Amino acid sequence: MAQKPLIQLPEFSNVSTGTLVVKEALNFWNGERVRPKDTKNAEPVYEPATGRVLCDMVPCGEEEVDQAIKSAHSAYLKWSKLAGMERARVMLEAARLIRERSDEIARVEVANNGKTITEAKGNINTSASCIEYYAGIAPTLAGQHIQLPGGSFAYTRREPLGVCVGIGAWNFPFQIAVMKAAPALACGNALVFKPSPMTPVTAVILAEIFKEAGAPDGLFNVVQGGAETGTLLCHHPMVAKVSFTGSVPTGKKVMEMSSKGVKQVTMELGGKSPLIIFKDCELENAIKGALMANFLTQGQVCCNGTRVYVQREIMPQFLEEVVKRTKAITVGDPQLQGTRMGALISKPQLDKVLGFVSEAKKQGAKVLCGGEPFTPSDPKLKGGYFMSPCVLGNCRDDMTCVKEEIFGPVMSVLPFDTEEEVLQRANNTTYGLASGVFTRDVARAHRVAENLQAGSCFINNYNTNPLEMPFGGYKMSGFGRELGQVTVEFYTQLKTVVVEMGDVQSLF
Repeated sequence: MAQKPLIQLPEFSNVSTGTLVVKEALNFWNGERVRPKDTKNAEPVYEPATGRVLCDMVPCGEEEVDQAIKSAHSAYLKWSKLAGMERARVMLEAARLIRERSDEIARVEVANNGKTITEAKGNINTSASCIEYYAGIAPTLAGQHIQLPGGSFAYTRREPLGVCVGIGAWNFPFQIAVMKAAPALACGNALVFKPSPMTPVTAVILAEIFKEAGAPDGLFNVVQGGAETGTLLCHHPMVAKVSFTGSVPTGKKVMEMSSKGVKQVTMELGGKSPLIIFKDCELENAIKGALMANFLTQGQVCCNGTRVYVQREIMPQFLEEVVKRTKAITVGDPQLQGTRMGALISKPQLDKVLGFVSEAKKQGAKVLCGGEPFTPSDPKLKGGYFMSPCVLGNCRDDMTCVKEEIFGPVMSVLPFDTEEEVLQRANNTTYGLASGVFTRDVARAHRVAENLQAGSCFINNYNTNPLEMPFGGYKMSGFGRELGQVTVEFYTQLKTVVVEMGDVQSLF
């Protein structure tokens, strides 16, 4: 009997905080959910807002990984032979289904991740737009034709790579799965996706939507697991490419393992991005930009502008207003529309972030607000992983809170005097994912953008990442790009075909 998609099961209807329990298998290949034979290594997955067990994550072993990859390869052989327009039709139908079910998917995302329902709905709609964007690119993939002497000619074919692996992070579970799947599928590849072991649920919903939209069984597969499963994926001989989103240390391991088989890799790693606010800025916009740069998804965003450099003359006004607004952020039940900050992903992550705040105090930073465990008034949330959003003043460049990625709702504010000085300080980091500048001086804005060593620079805004533009890092923040048209180059390979129309001119 055909499996009913997760999103159509009764427990997935009208999800609210503390209600969802997932008993279904969460691995998916050959067009259906699969439960691995060996369940002894199952790990509990927690709902961040309550601390209760949401489901069990059963990791895939060697046999399951092999089955998923072979399923993907079988689908790739069919999918890669379709015209771009045919692939686009399936992708557009998938996007339509996502939009149709966006509220339900968003509620599941919140239960699994802890971010607010407002943000989750935005993420799901962005995901649908991402698939639509790459569906539009699929029919345009083309090579080049070159005329050679004597009527001979040459041309290039832009061909898919084959089976690609995506390894996702827990901060944007559904959206990251889509950001890897959409360009891969548009280019004719198949994808095996491994979500973070902390957020295993919504990638399976995406897999079922692709199937319903008409994708061949095996085109988008989900294998659950941690480091061991990731190792099996990176080493598998049938995998052509690995796209990884996560931390720098794990990214280095993924690169090393993938290099054994000379596999292509895309690395989207961590960041400690600078946001520079000049005294001639529109202060209201700069304040809003700093809040958006630090507190989305409880501060668990790789491109956040967590080093906020403020020109000394406007520091008092800036701090007064930022602290006032940070204190006003509503922390609580992430499924409620009025909540502006939900729960951090896990108890260890909460403890780690609180540890950074404690260390900052020891090193001389001043906690201007927040930075403490928070217990919402609703009794069902008392076991959740909440903290009050934090602004740190009196920071220096040599402090741990300024140098290391915290990945929590902590803003470090530092004064500066001159453009030359702040650029040198902003670039003095091993990271280079994003950056931002607020100024009314158009020449300065472009000059600063040119000189910041980062893959993205936001001028007079922050964390606006258009789907149409590439996203990725400099330095230890990674390489390769996601989003934008250029991503086609990271999911295809070029073949040159040379056609002789005359006789062979031989030296022998």
